[in-house]
Parts: sequence; C-alpha cells; structure tokens
Amino acid sequence: MPATREDLFARLAALGIATTTHEHPPVFTVEEARRYCGELPGGHCKSLLLRTKKRALWLVVTLDERRVDLKALAKALGAGRLSFTSADLLAEVLGVTPGSVTPFALINDHDHRMRVVLDAAMLTRAPLNYHPLENDATTAIAPADLLRFIAECGHEPLILDLGALA
Repeated sequence: MPATREDLFARLAALGIATTTHEHPPVFTVEEARRYCGELPGGHCKSLLLRTKKRALWLVVTLDERRVDLKALAKALGAGRLSFTSADLLAEVLGVTPGSVTPFALINDHDHRMRVVLDAAMLTRAPLNYHPLENDATTAIAPADLLRFIAECGHEPLILDLGALA
C-alpha cells in the first residue's frame, strides 16, 4: 500500500520537520495551481517523472515557471532519450496519480528505483511548495528539510542548474 497523506505527515513529524498545508480543489496543471496557491509565499514547484528506453527513472523537481529541455537534460545526465512515464508506472513506483507527482512521493520508492534531480535555483527559495501525495493540497517545507526528507527516503539528489540547460 502506498503511503497516505497522514503517513507522510507522521514521517515528517518523526523527523522533526515542520510543514504547513493549504487545502484547495484538485489541480492538474501549473496554471490551475497558481489560481489557488499563487499567493502562498515561497517557490512554487513542479515535478516530472521521466524514463529512458532502458527504464531508468528520473524524478525532476524544479520551479513551476522553468521550462525543462528534455534533450539538454538527457545529455547533462548522460541518460539517453528521456520521455514521460505512464500513469501505471507512476502509481507502481511512487504510489501517486498524474497531477500529484511530488518529491514527497519518494516515501513510496522503497526499492530506490528513482534517481532524483533538483533544480539549484529552486533550493534558493523558501519555503518550497509541493503536493502532499494528492493534488488537492499544497504543503510548504524549508529547502534544507526537503533535502533531509529525500535523504531519509534513501535518495541522494543530483542538484543541477536547470536554467543553464534551457
């Protein structure tokens, strides 16, 4: 069973990580999220779940306004051609549905199949805003706490200047 929002919040609390959560209607695009969360302080972010033909998986997390050049990113990662994953693979590995991709979903990647890429510019904003496993809320977390959470999930993120790849 994938972790629930309550499981996520319990894990964050056990790590001593403070967050705040803002409830809103479900959102599926950056534009919809801006309508309900645009006034929240900090960096507003998006998460992309990508894969290679050899089924290597990449979770790329960046500021919501950033355009990600998949060809340039693949070259920087030495990963080969990148494409978006299916909803089935998203559910299988991260336990979330389309529109709910978030670094918090690493709580469900028990087999450590994900490779994580974080945008360096994103980490200069505070707090950072992500969905808490479902797209009907936004949870704010400090950048240092996000890094600690990711490490506690068994992942070592690669921090890249995604703006330099555009």
